[in-house]
Amino acid sequence: MTGDGVKTSEGRTRKGSYAAPALDKAFLIIELLANHPGGMLVSEMATALGRSLGELFRIVVVMEEARYLEKSPVDDRYRVTYKFLDIAYRATPARQLTAAALPEMQSLALHVGQSCHLVVIEGGAGLVIAREENPGTRGFALRMGASIDIVTSCSGKVLLAFAAPAQLGRILDRAEAAQGRAIDRVSLAGELERVRVQGHGLRESPITRGVTDISAPIFGFGGDCMAALTIPFLESIDGSQQCSIAEATQILIATTARISQALGHRGDDAGDARPASHG
Repeated sequence: MTGDGVKTSEGRTRKGSYAAPALDKAFLIIELLANHPGGMLVSEMATALGRSLGELFRIVVVMEEARYLEKSPVDDRYRVTYKFLDIAYRATPARQLTAAALPEMQSLALHVGQSCHLVVIEGGAGLVIAREENPGTRGFALRMGASIDIVTSCSGKVLLAFAAPAQLGRILDRAEAAQGRAIDRVSLAGELERVRVQGHGLRESPITRGVTDISAPIFGFGGDCMAALTIPFLESIDGSQQCSIAEATQILIATTARISQALGHRGDDAGDARPASHG
């Protein structure tokens, strides 16, 4: 059965050759609740999605029985459970990636006295899948699960710079669809080339004063860029930070090289777009 598409909770149209109404509604519920971590009543979901209470109630009950949703005993609001996270980690490279990265991230945070976070591509955005906070008294960190702009962020530029050409086009198409605006791909191509030549990303944060973002790629077996490891370097006014930005950059590059090696990467892999000096 053909259909014209289904509107997602973000206003995008999901196109397909076949219609599966119940499944489509389940996806809409998930996307809606992902933007409401405090939970929603079934009636609120129905209003937000423009559906009847009856057609959503049955689907919500099935999802609750399968443990994808849970209902608060206090206010009857439904929330997404951690089962999605568990499945995502087991069904994607994220589990292997975080297992290799977390010990190194802990060491990195300790040696540079800064927090760090691990970012992967998710659709047309970046997704923080792990973080390690500064073990000291001060620090700046992104929350786990945070979505970041793949085009403007330092992590995003690293991921784009080392993505395969065919993959790069798809990511940018998705980013444009999600953001509802065109991306200046000519200007972006110049920025990504500079990141490739340099082997890492480095720039002052456009959002937080006193923070310099440093990001380096992590490669897997075959040379594919799997993630970007980023330090939001918070510079103290009194200069009391443990190391300089230049020193932190070198430690970060050495850290990502070790993680890449643990994931089976070899510096001569065909997919590795980094300059030989950083192999």
